[in-house]
Amino acid sequence: MPAHVMELPRRVVVGSGITRQVGDILGDLELGKNSLLLSGPHVRDLLSRSFSASMSNGGFLSNWELVGPSSFAEVERVSILAKKLGSDFLIGVGGGKSIDIAKLASFNSKIPFVSVPTSASHDGISSPFGSVKGLDRPYSVVAKPPIAIVADTDLIIRAPHNLLVSGCGDLISKKTAVKDWELSHVRTGEYYGRYSANLALLSANMIMEDADQISSPNAESISVVVEALISSGVAAGIAGSSRPCSGSEHLFSHAMDIVAPGKGLHGEKCGMGTIMMAKLHDLDYVEIRKSLKTVGCPVTAREIGATSEEIVKALVLARSIRKERYTILEEAKLTEESARKLAEDVGVIA
Repeated sequence: MPAHVMELPRRVVVGSGITRQVGDILGDLELGKNSLLLSGPHVRDLLSRSFSASMSNGGFLSNWELVGPSSFAEVERVSILAKKLGSDFLIGVGGGKSIDIAKLASFNSKIPFVSVPTSASHDGISSPFGSVKGLDRPYSVVAKPPIAIVADTDLIIRAPHNLLVSGCGDLISKKTAVKDWELSHVRTGEYYGRYSANLALLSANMIMEDADQISSPNAESISVVVEALISSGVAAGIAGSSRPCSGSEHLFSHAMDIVAPGKGLHGEKCGMGTIMMAKLHDLDYVEIRKSLKTVGCPVTAREIGATSEEIVKALVLARSIRKERYTILEEAKLTEESARKLAEDVGVIA
């Protein structure tokens, strides 16, 4: 079996009010003392006083920097700033944008980063993959996983509910991602890791089993989603690729970004894609659709403001997004006619 590299976080802490303890949590990780904190303005206004005090109590120096648009240019700017300030490590505090910029700037600067999510919208909070605009591809690229994750459930439960819903859609999508990976192993001989595949599936199954509880979020159900997202990202770190977490359903989501930009969150579109790809894989797409609907995830084009034509175009385009990645789309070879029938059969379009 060809060797592959596993890169995993060294410390993961999930709990209530733990951003007030971040200095202690990071204290013995030997990160150095000079940190650069990255966030948007709302998060800075909300957390800067308590967060900075905790960092200071832990013996850390903190520079707080607001990040701009999610772009490769912003990653470059942060990388240069980190070097100028002599930063020993970065901390991404916030949603996907701040963490992705921290992740990619960390990779560029060859210094570690800490992930402090304020929402549970996708598994990027722990995975070794980042995505910003301005790259030469519409999907995530390899970077580094966080050295530590500090997930404060008090903050995450206050985030807009659709972000939590998106995280659930991203998690349930592992059902088809793993099937695609297994299919590729059979058809092309690609490496397939049973442990990482099963870990990703465990995350998906937990969300489906707890869908009723997640539909009315509380501290316990929020923890389930956060821990599942972290486990999913760790599965990618164990696999050495995004394979256990990203398959044909993600290709559909990326295609929707091209065909209908701004319509639906990433995880929402992945969930919708999972319904259709499950049908192609002969999985129980009805149960998947039911679970998505229970947690509040959109299951029809209309719910994300998309048209039937946009769904069909994205289904046809999806196969060409990552030509090196073998998925069920290689076997289905969807045409406009067959794509429309697929989407109609599972109720995504009328």
